[in-house]
Amino acid sequence: LSAGLLRQATYTTTRLGIYSVLLERFGGADGTPPPFLAKAAMGMTAGAAGAFVGTPAEVALIRMTADGRLPPGERRGYRNVFDALVRMAREEGVLTLWRGCIPTMARAVVVNAAQLASYSQSKQFLLDSGHFHDDILCHFCASMISGLVTTAASMPVDIVKTRIQNMRTIDGKPEYRNGLDVLLKVVRYEGFFSLWKGFTPYYARLGPHTVLTFIFLEQMNKWYQRIFLSA
Repeated sequence: LSAGLLRQATYTTTRLGIYSVLLERFGGADGTPPPFLAKAAMGMTAGAAGAFVGTPAEVALIRMTADGRLPPGERRGYRNVFDALVRMAREEGVLTLWRGCIPTMARAVVVNAAQLASYSQSKQFLLDSGHFHDDILCHFCASMISGLVTTAASMPVDIVKTRIQNMRTIDGKPEYRNGLDVLLKVVRYEGFFSLWKGFTPYYARLGPHTVLTFIFLEQMNKWYQRIFLSA
């Protein structure tokens, strides 16, 4: 839990903050939003920056989650996320905190291009239809669409990221060479559609997470504009 909270406090705040700033800066002077491809590029930029900042907590989260499945002699026994970060840096070197940074950033690029851009585009489409207003119902529907798109796009790269961060060293050699090697081995030994294995529970987790993220973000933006910008 501590690692999950720290990951959200670093990764999510960074990506949402950068995306909001970019969306506002590159929108039209009359408030019109940028085109979809521009939103996707902004989401990719925000995701990559957020992933770099959040990778240490991500590595700790992956290790702590997997610890119970290891043989007793191989368990790391981290007490909390800060203990994990300190021990990883001291026992394996500071760069260990960014192990799997490249696939993590690659995943974040895909996830945020899908999630942030699809949410903004879905919200714009719903508002333009004339059947919705800029309220919680609109935010809920747009975020559910965004969660579905994000789940389909992110599952393959999520498998790559997780397996690299949790891989073992066997006879002095790492289990996987790179992200492409992970994909090839998964497809070869487990089948192509195993890249989307567990789609329903994954969406059951990501859907509500996406809904709550954007509903809270929209409400906080409204409060910020009302309290600070209108003052």
